[in-house]
Amino acid sequence: MRITTMLRGLLFVLSLPVLANGVDLSAPVGESTFISDVPAVREEMLSAGFWISRLEQDSVRLSAEEIQQFNAANLARDKHLHRLSQFPQTLSRSRVLELIDGVSRPSSSPRYHVDGRLVSEADYAEWQAAVQRQKLPAQVDVQWALVVQRASMRSYPTHTRIYKHPDDTDLDRLQETGVFPGQRLALLHESADGNWWFAVNYHYAAWLPKSAVALGDREAIERWHGSGPRLTVTGAQVRTNYNPVDPRTSEVTLDMGVSLPLMTAREVGHNVNGQNPYASYVVKLPVRDAGGALEFVPTLIARSRDVTVGLLEYRPALVLEQAFKFLGERYGWGHDYNGRDCTGFVGEVYKSFGILMPRNSGQQGRSAFAPTRKLDDASREQKLQALEELNVGDLVYIPGHVMMFIGHVDGEPYVIHDVTGLSYEDGEGDFYKGTLSGVSVTPLTPLWLGRSKDFVDSIYAIKTII
Repeated sequence: MRITTMLRGLLFVLSLPVLANGVDLSAPVGESTFISDVPAVREEMLSAGFWISRLEQDSVRLSAEEIQQFNAANLARDKHLHRLSQFPQTLSRSRVLELIDGVSRPSSSPRYHVDGRLVSEADYAEWQAAVQRQKLPAQVDVQWALVVQRASMRSYPTHTRIYKHPDDTDLDRLQETGVFPGQRLALLHESADGNWWFAVNYHYAAWLPKSAVALGDREAIERWHGSGPRLTVTGAQVRTNYNPVDPRTSEVTLDMGVSLPLMTAREVGHNVNGQNPYASYVVKLPVRDAGGALEFVPTLIARSRDVTVGLLEYRPALVLEQAFKFLGERYGWGHDYNGRDCTGFVGEVYKSFGILMPRNSGQQGRSAFAPTRKLDDASREQKLQALEELNVGDLVYIPGHVMMFIGHVDGEPYVIHDVTGLSYEDGEGDFYKGTLSGVSVTPLTPLWLGRSKDFVDSIYAIKTII
């Protein structure tokens, strides 16, 4: 139903608990209570089941074939996505420099080291020298690889962390994104010390450590990538079985959406590194040999782990289930902290259905990767109306951030998102500023970007993946 802005505000104020020294005074004496500074959120809302029970319909939105067509169309037209199966075998020096310069450039504003020192021109000069642009030939021969362990892609070939503010050390401004076992890479250049590759994956181009990569034949990599059936990781993270024989395959971390080809006992026998594989799945895991070359090794993942053969069926209840598997995970800028950020979060959720999307929120929100309702020039009332018409799983974009819609309660739209800050006007009319720094369930309309603009006024796009 339609609720005016005034009524929304009234419902929000009435929903706030009366707190004294952090204790909810409205709760019955002696009863265990849920205490939070997040407005209008009850404990039962922190369960996927709460939102699933409110679904009016739960039909399949896209078939597996339609998802393949969806991805193919986006890979063909979106400049932020790369069709690695059709990637050129050689690139011009100017094209490689264009990709490198897209990330390896000094910041236009001050940056600080972890000890509070200002990042200097000498620091940038050192990192620029590590890029060794002058070593690029006129024509660059592309090499090919698979990722063998979760790793970071970086702005420069360095592990040095730098920050926008000396007292804000959560957001490393040289961190770009993460890569995961089984991702294909086109390798374009190496660092001066020989320890880093500049690489392109399906939605990014940046530097990553060579230790996370295994070089292989392009055709062999394509065969592995296209082979099936495949096992998909559907938990936030799972690990391969412990392997006392080969540490390369032992307790390897696999994040949601990782997909690996399955093998059978007919191929591997009834003993894999001292364990009978019948109660586990056997996957063909990419590993790196002593010289950095690619090998494929039979590896066990227990059937009790959160995995599925094939892909999940793309329907609202499963979107909610997948999203809530990350609830409470610590925010990690660019997949830092062994976690993910707002776009990493929604990207991994949708990857478990086989759906690919651009990496960053602006790239997603401004692109045509999914049907889009553009709201840059819309009035506040038009934006509120759009929020009333949301479908579960829709992505709502504000500058620098994306949220996933999970349902309405009393007309208020609720979202799950990986978010750092928390700002709103409390029941006394005071401006409250706190922190979340994790995957969180919140109402949308009470939240503010700062003292001058709230989330509703900041919305510029809503996307429905259907």
